[in-house]
Amino acid sequence: MAARGTSTHKIDDRKPHRLRNRRLVLLWLRRQALRLADGHGSAVRDASPGDVRPVLFHSSDAPEGLRFWATDHHRQDDAIRTLEAGSPLQFTVLDPAVGLGLTLAGWHTSPADGP
Repeated sequence: MAARGTSTHKIDDRKPHRLRNRRLVLLWLRRQALRLADGHGSAVRDASPGDVRPVLFHSSDAPEGLRFWATDHHRQDDAIRTLEAGSPLQFTVLDPAVGLGLTLAGWHTSPADGP
């Protein structure tokens, strides 16, 4: 399984963060969503090498959307079902103040795709 976060303004071109199973992918995506929502572009103390870079939002729409997705149990149930079905999971929020789109995604990879 792999996960990646990207922004339409500045693409994060690092290699995807590889995780062992679907639940870990969902946990990573939730953590990134909450970090981005709570950070608002500032440095985060608990950042680790696999984390996406902080983003400066210019409105509250994107942070609220990230937080809602990460904390809503129905959305999380849908997300884990999507991953368990082997389908890619993608979640995008928009910051309409500057036209920023931020996408968090997770997908299944084959063993041949490994490092």
